[in-house]
Amino acid sequence: MSVVDSPVNSSSSDDFASFLDTELDSVSDSASQPEENLEEEDEEEEEEEEDDYDYKSLIVSAKRRKISVLGSTEESSGSTSHIEQVEVLEASVNKNMCSHPGFIGGMCLKCGEKADNQSGVAFGYIHKDLRLADDEINRLRENDLKNLLRHKKLILVLDLDHTLLNSTRMSDVTQEEQYLMNPDDPSQDALRGSLFKLPFMHMVTKLRPFVHTFLKEASKLFEMYIYTMGERAYALEMANLLDPGKVYFDSKVIAQGDCTTKHQKGLDVLLGQESAVLILDDTEQVWMKHKDSLILMERYLFFASGCKQFDYKIKSLSELRSDESETDGALASVLKVLKRVHSMFFDPELGDNFADRDVRKMLGAVRSEVLKGCKVVFSRVLPSKYDLWMLAERLGATCLTEVDTSVTHVISTDAGTEKSRWAVKEKKFLVEPRWLLAANFLWKRQPEEKFPVKKVVKDGN
Repeated sequence: MSVVDSPVNSSSSDDFASFLDTELDSVSDSASQPEENLEEEDEEEEEEEEDDYDYKSLIVSAKRRKISVLGSTEESSGSTSHIEQVEVLEASVNKNMCSHPGFIGGMCLKCGEKADNQSGVAFGYIHKDLRLADDEINRLRENDLKNLLRHKKLILVLDLDHTLLNSTRMSDVTQEEQYLMNPDDPSQDALRGSLFKLPFMHMVTKLRPFVHTFLKEASKLFEMYIYTMGERAYALEMANLLDPGKVYFDSKVIAQGDCTTKHQKGLDVLLGQESAVLILDDTEQVWMKHKDSLILMERYLFFASGCKQFDYKIKSLSELRSDESETDGALASVLKVLKRVHSMFFDPELGDNFADRDVRKMLGAVRSEVLKGCKVVFSRVLPSKYDLWMLAERLGATCLTEVDTSVTHVISTDAGTEKSRWAVKEKKFLVEPRWLLAANFLWKRQPEEKFPVKKVVKDGN
């Protein structure tokens, strides 16, 4: 029932209380409690005021307040008309000077007053039509941080497509990929549990290798969110494939409709402090305000449609009848990084005041060790255009404009340039730009011999 269709205009406050019951009880089973336990809950909330960080308790508490106010109004009014009841309620609200911490369906969570102009941020993925005021968001974030740190946990935001999985429309499956649709093909045994045909969505989804182990291990250290630019129906279906028991995510699934800025993801829709948040995503451009929190993932391109989408002139993993390594793939590599950052954050040698720490600093410190000691020069590469210069420095390398004896690497696209020839002569490492990108994705210096530079043959030569 929508607020527009609610019995708020009815002559019976019982109808309104019933409406609130229906609207607010829908939040989740974990938030709903038997009415006979409400008095006991109040006592526990007073004893553990610092633990009041959960929006669900706020909603349940609001429900009790509304029904209580409406009940007392009816008792004092007897056969009073609906208009008089509303006036009594409004007077009570004005007397209490409610700060309006949040709204559901246009009604204040705390006092029940209806407001047309609501500030703050919408949290529809938590509860339909929920909007919280800025002060309330800050309060909840502060309490959430205290709770997380008490359990020595941080927050991990996970992208879906090309990070945890890869999906394609059935109509985009190529001829070389048709074996995926054949249940009698011998390769189906290896794909069992990771390949899902979803005919009701006209889609096929492949989970990234190691993803179940990754989620299990990461959940010991982080509270996890899904954050995708996909539609909510798709996001929920993918969350169900990844977490059928609702152990890891539950309601923490953020979709395109929850974003507050078009074509951008933001942490403003999380009830968690930015200083405790890390992000895994394959696309840097959607996190322009939160690059220091981002761990950029190498794209998982199992299906040919993904290669086509990003204009990669390569065969997909499915066309090659291959897949990423479980032990050495992207998720296994990044799990090691997450564990290290978590360990640094909660290092007892730094004291026990975790609230003053910032996980972004720990992430930056780990990143800066990847190419520590390397001194690089670029040749026939436009580092400013591709941000390679900045990337090299973030990984701990020192970038120079000219070669000298201290240079360890020349990064080039042509072995015939003057600087490239100098590197060969002086027995320095000569590598192509992919060496830098690989180090960024895998969080460790890669063997230089795997990234040789070829001489460019010009037309007519």
